[in-house]
Amino acid sequence: MKKVISLVMLVVTLSMLIGCGSAATNEAKPLIVKDEQATAAPEVTKQSGDKPTIALVMKTLTNPFFVEMEKGARKAETELGINLVVKTGSQETSIEQQIAIIDGLITDKVKAIVIAPANSKDLIPVLKKAQDAGIIIINVDNRLDSEVSKQMGLVDVPFISVNNEQGGYMSAKYVSDQLKSPSEVIILEGIRTAGNANDRKNGAVRAFGENSNVKVVAMETANWKIDEAHDVTMKLLKQHPDVKAIFCANDMMGLGAIQALQESNNKAVAVVAYDALDDAKQAIKAGTLQATIDQQAALQAYTGVKFAVQALGGEKIPLETLVDVKLITKDNVDAK
Repeated sequence: MKKVISLVMLVVTLSMLIGCGSAATNEAKPLIVKDEQATAAPEVTKQSGDKPTIALVMKTLTNPFFVEMEKGARKAETELGINLVVKTGSQETSIEQQIAIIDGLITDKVKAIVIAPANSKDLIPVLKKAQDAGIIIINVDNRLDSEVSKQMGLVDVPFISVNNEQGGYMSAKYVSDQLKSPSEVIILEGIRTAGNANDRKNGAVRAFGENSNVKVVAMETANWKIDEAHDVTMKLLKQHPDVKAIFCANDMMGLGAIQALQESNNKAVAVVAYDALDDAKQAIKAGTLQATIDQQAALQAYTGVKFAVQALGGEKIPLETLVDVKLITKDNVDAK
């Protein structure tokens, strides 16, 4: 009998050691999600009983980018058997609205929040409050500030997005490579407190800096908005009439810049942007936009909801997941 007991204890001990070894290997490097994986849904154990409620909180639905994001989340809702609640502010600058939305979701006791924050810092306190209430937090699109998160104690929040600096670089480089003589260019930034806006701007600055012919004569924010981009572009064109190219940190601002150029009957300025909205693709076909960046909004949200379900099931989630960016030009705008 003593030998049997000793054998059982040995087996148990070995099993525990094997389990510990497996856990150690789960400390994964940032996950890279390729575009061909867009429709590949991993196996997720559905919870028994009532469907868990997961909230997708975005900046607004006035920007088609976030409409695409909702489509990806709805796809995950259907496939993974959850109840999805979608909340947005009225505008991309509606930070206080997003804060109030999170407070309401805490009261509603949702199981997880997938958030594309309007601001990289201001949402952190209320998200910490949600995390303290036992709610899983998943960050998509615009990265929460890591230093402020650390100071506030908001920890282990998975982030899903793209390399925005690289995307900004690719978009700006496409037009920069066409500038073979001394040329002035303009950069239209997004919201300056948003990490993704700064990353895209920095990517554009890097691309233009590689061309000795190019001089950036102005960098101003249009806060992601089409009407504001129109007005800012009109003002900057008066100040810098010799501008040859404009990089816009999103398509909405790109479309606003195009409107300003058309109203000014200015056909000498090339515009590049970021987001690959349908209107932007049509503008590429029409020749009024030179390039944009597809950051696969639907896949970002799909992955965010998928990770929320997995986290609720006790699975370990990678802290950073990057979705591929794609440069869209006249050469591939019709590709599916």
